[in-house]
Amino acid sequence: MARKALGALKDSTMVGIAKVNSEYKKLDVAILKATNHVELLPKEKHVRTLFNAVSSNRPRADVCYCLHTLSKRLTKTRTWQVALKTLIVIHRAMREVDVSFLQELVNYTAHRGHLLNLTHFKDDTSTNAWDYSTWIRSYALYLEEYLECFCIMRYDFQRERKRIKELNTPTLIETIPALQQLLSRLLDCQRNNDLYFQPVGAAQYNFLIQHALSIVAAESASLYVAIADGMLNLVDKFFEMQRHDAVRALEIYRRAGDQAVKLSEFFEICRNLDFGRGQKYVKIEKPPESFITAMEEYLMDAPKPLMITWRPDDDDRSTKVIAVPESKPAGADQEQETEIQTKEESNTETPAPPPIPDLLSFDEPSQESAALEDNNALALVISTPEELSNSLSSSETNVVSRQVGNWNSLQRQLLTRGRPQIIS
Repeated sequence: MARKALGALKDSTMVGIAKVNSEYKKLDVAILKATNHVELLPKEKHVRTLFNAVSSNRPRADVCYCLHTLSKRLTKTRTWQVALKTLIVIHRAMREVDVSFLQELVNYTAHRGHLLNLTHFKDDTSTNAWDYSTWIRSYALYLEEYLECFCIMRYDFQRERKRIKELNTPTLIETIPALQQLLSRLLDCQRNNDLYFQPVGAAQYNFLIQHALSIVAAESASLYVAIADGMLNLVDKFFEMQRHDAVRALEIYRRAGDQAVKLSEFFEICRNLDFGRGQKYVKIEKPPESFITAMEEYLMDAPKPLMITWRPDDDDRSTKVIAVPESKPAGADQEQETEIQTKEESNTETPAPPPIPDLLSFDEPSQESAALEDNNALALVISTPEELSNSLSSSETNVVSRQVGNWNSLQRQLLTRGRPQIIS
């Protein structure tokens, strides 16, 4: 009784402070009252106020503030009622608010740490509180795995149930294991031969825990329906897959069969609890072994991807490796074999590189270039004055002599004055 009175006093004090000092008075009061120390379900009006604050039409600052307040509420509390009611509010928001809340949760976790990390949470005030704390840690791990599944799939399987039926083979092979990993958080982990999510001790009679377990049970049915739809799509594509995809698909199919049996056992446990009485849970059967045999037979003859063999270069092929026998000592024999190898390499004549051709033909002019020079009327001729005078007429000789005289006078001007004069 003293603990309950202390919790009620703490709640009233924090609500009074929030009304005075907080900039988000209405939101803070709703969060504090929805996650108080009273062992009752959160009131719906406070939950709806919180849902409206984190919807997609609200500013992102309001959503971040709400997540930050819930995170502080989880990290600072050592009371199982506050921790469990906070997780229930977050879980309901993940299901009932639009998908933008899931994305904000992922972003908050990426930048500020895991919001749902309650690995070290415990309430050791009583033996019952210890049992409650064990189940609360399992519940937080399940919600954290839900966010991880959303990151891998990039959509929420409860809101877009038909989308998995239209996925291609690579996406299916990536998506279905993420769903199976989420389901294994409920089924595969065991504690003292009991299912990990089965409440133990006083926890199985607690009303808050049974309410949270009923949400998880309903969600697990939707989860397995998504897995079954994905498996049908995968089986339709199985007999056309390459071998590496078929191997992974067969592993996924076998795991789905094992999880079907465990999920049926989980539903039987839920049916025996108070919240599950009168509920109709589907009995799931394991796939027939004959179909698994047919899949294995196809796997033996499945087409393999084209493999390109690597071949070394010719230089690598000619490399000689000398193996030293183990019976002989590694002294003189190794030196002798090394000398023999060195002599063989020195004796082998390396082929001379081919000569580089004279691409511009400066050394030996070809016949075509010589014929072109002979027939070119505009080509320049280098000749002596006697040869030039014999080959020209008298008028042409006068012109050439006059030009040569002009050239000689130009050279004299350059030597004496430094600047040439223009000769017309």
